[in-house]
Amino acid sequence: MVGLRRGRGRMKKYRGEATSKKVITREEWEKKLNDVKIRKEDMNKLVMNFLVTEGYVEAAEKFRKESGTDPDIDLATITDRMAVKKAVQAGNVEDAIEKVNDLNPEILDTNPQLFFHLQQQRLIELIRNGKIEEALEFAQEELAPRGEENQSFLEELEKTVALLAFEDVSNCPVGELLDVSQRLKTASEVNAAILTSQSHEKDPKLPSLLKMLIWAQNQLGEKAVFPRINDLSTAKLEDPPV
Repeated sequence: MVGLRRGRGRMKKYRGEATSKKVITREEWEKKLNDVKIRKEDMNKLVMNFLVTEGYVEAAEKFRKESGTDPDIDLATITDRMAVKKAVQAGNVEDAIEKVNDLNPEILDTNPQLFFHLQQQRLIELIRNGKIEEALEFAQEELAPRGEENQSFLEELEKTVALLAFEDVSNCPVGELLDVSQRLKTASEVNAAILTSQSHEKDPKLPSLLKMLIWAQNQLGEKAVFPRINDLSTAKLEDPPV
């Protein structure tokens, strides 16, 4: 009986907290949104930033012509950057390194971690293709000296070489290194380094703004009940559940 009373008391308290929130109607909320003025030029720059950063060179060129929005980098460099990224994703690491050096030799000269990760990916590809002797020789000559200078590199090298100890990599605790996601990770790191060398943001602004939108809605949701954008792909306002 006492437990039942306490339960009812908690329910009343919860309802009181819920009803204490400010209720903003759809009409009021839409008016507030319409009162916020955003320049079309700023929206166009945001779109161009996304296209350039993600490497959609054809779409960026078309958007430049249609909107009159100039990109902040030469669009020709996007094609070169994407060629590097695709080479890594395809496992052609030597080709990727050569292309990076053609773009800007200082990228790898000034970023030892990136260079190590590319060499690590090259070792992974040798192991993937069953070139065991070549993999061991490459690890000893190219990666081991770097591991002696950097403890983090040494740990990553040991983790990679551990792949050789397992005939069935599906049972290997580091088998994820042979997964496509590892190639994508390395490709993304190279892509970011090239963008940074071109004085461009390594990440597009749009995803960050969408995350900020979700965060702002959650913060406001603690104090008010209002129509939300739950599906970012449609950006439609949805009334809160009654």
